[in-house]
Order: sequence, then structure tokens, then C-alpha cells
Amino acid sequence: MVLAVLPALVPDIRRVYDAYFAAFKNERMGQLMLQILFPGGMTDSEEFRKAHAQGTLDYWHKSDVQYTFKCVDTQTSEIVGIALGDIYLRERSEEERKNEGVPWLQGEQRERAERVLNPLWEMREKLFGGQRYIYVHVIGVLPEHQGRRAGAAMVKWGIDLCEQTQLPLYFEASPSTVGLYEKMGYQRLRDTIVHKAEDIGTDSDVVVPLMVRMPSGAKGMSFDEWRDKGYPPFES
Repeated sequence: MVLAVLPALVPDIRRVYDAYFAAFKNERMGQLMLQILFPGGMTDSEEFRKAHAQGTLDYWHKSDVQYTFKCVDTQTSEIVGIALGDIYLRERSEEERKNEGVPWLQGEQRERAERVLNPLWEMREKLFGGQRYIYVHVIGVLPEHQGRRAGAAMVKWGIDLCEQTQLPLYFEASPSTVGLYEKMGYQRLRDTIVHKAEDIGTDSDVVVPLMVRMPSGAKGMSFDEWRDKGYPPFES
């Protein structure tokens, strides 16, 4: 199998998000997040998938920072994975960084979802504020392709993107994937987020590992060191 990570195109939207939903359903934290963000199993219906694809297309026409990538088996053209990231090439104002919440839910479902998501947004504000960086929302691989180098290809994509832009790359890992990222040179931050058991439906609280990949221009400086020094420019 030969894998390549390429920009997703408009005709790919349904297939790339099929990979997204399948990957999340196959991983414990992913399952929990889907249940919170899309309660009642709504993601399985054709009506939802069509509406989601249309909403995604509409968003692609508006966003100037969010990029969707597909991991493709070049011998079959099958999409086996997805990566979704915001690339902030310029500093942003507080208005540009405001928390939009979860507008597609209402009542207790929305309150629960925002109790889970708001700490993630608050942590990004604490760590980066308006700084230039890359935020990866999702890296997902079809269940049948997990353990077959697709995950490593997506992680390497993140490394390459970090080097091309010379920007730090940040994301929230899951307990089951953090080992792969650390093995490939990502740093685990001293800051943590803890999801309360009652919010995510588990027997105990869950710690979210926060990961950063620093570019070569940091010259070996860790993220925590860079942050403590006031975010100095990297060497070119």
C-alpha cells in the first residue's frame, strides 16, 4: 500500500467524512465525543449525512483558515483517513477568536456539549491567544486501515506542515493515541484538560493529553520554554 496525504476536494466531502465518522466510532473517546456533539445516533442517517455535506461545502466557501486533507491509498484511490486543521498564518483579534459554541444543539444537549468543548477553547486561548500557529482538530483513520501505516502517514503530514510553515502545531490527543505522537517527536504539554465523568458518560474523569510539534526554527526550544519567554520569533 502506497499512501499520500492530499488536499480534500469538493467531490471528496462525503467520502472523507465517512472516514471521519467511522474512525471516531471505533475509538472510545471518539465515540463519546460523537454522542455528545451529535446525540441520538443522528450521524447514521442519510438525511444527516447529506445535510452535513452541504453544511461542510458552505463552510468551505467562507473559511480562509481551515483545511481538510485526505489520506489516500494511491493504488486504489480509496480515502482511508482525514485530517482537519486551522492554519493561522497571521495574528487574530479577540473578535476573530470568539467561541461560537454549539449552535446546532439546544437545551441540555447544548449545555452538556459546551461543558465539554469550552475548556478546549479556553485552553487554546491560554496557550496561544492570537499567536500564529496550527490547530489540528481531527486526525482519523478508517478502522480497517488502523495499524497499517495510515496513522503514521497522517502524523508525518503534521510534521511536514509544521516545517513548511515554521509554525507550532497543536492538538488534543486521546489516551489511546498519545504514544504514537510522542514516538514521532511530538511534545506533551504540562497543561492538561480534564473531562468530568458526569459530562462525558464515563466511570471516571478523563485527562486529555495536549500535544505540540515545534518547528526546526525553534532550535530545540520546547513549547513551554517558548511560551515562558513570551513567544519570541523563530529563526529563519
